[in-house]
Amino acid sequence: MIGRNTRILFPIACLASVTCLVAPVRGEPPPDPADSAEGTVRELYRLVSFEPGADVDWDAVRALFLPEAVIELRTSWEATSVFTLDGFVQDFVDFIAKPGVKKSGFTETIVRLKPMVFGDIAHVLVLYEAHITGSERPPQKGVDSFQLTRKDGRWWIVSVVNELPTKDRPLPAELEP
Repeated sequence: MIGRNTRILFPIACLASVTCLVAPVRGEPPPDPADSAEGTVRELYRLVSFEPGADVDWDAVRALFLPEAVIELRTSWEATSVFTLDGFVQDFVDFIAKPGVKKSGFTETIVRLKPMVFGDIAHVLVLYEAHITGSERPPQKGVDSFQLTRKDGRWWIVSVVNELPTKDRPLPAELEP
């Protein structure tokens, strides 16, 4: 997840994947990302990644979350901030408005994903790499923890918590590549 002060430390830090969903059989429509918790999370990463000069479809992003969703992002190496869904979107919009980001493009790629589903609840742990296209800086690794619920026949993101690995906060063994 992108956090306001995280951009000072490193201009990127969460949500978006060029990782594809399961490929459809030829002639069949692609799977609906809301059919699985994992698909919903993958769709979020796909939506917030964008080519140089392109726009993010924020209505599609919002449609993956419950309106009351809570997002907590690492905003510096020592602090986090809690956002409403609209606050999260605005923070991301502000990040994209930074010089060079929209012009360059941005990707968040899923490196590893660990889902756990029990009935109508799910937890999806994601190791991702966020990168401003063309930046000399290497991609920033981060971990997102998604909680989802299945209601009305589909999966919804209820909350997201973000953390950045450091030497004092190494990646959990479950996410080691």
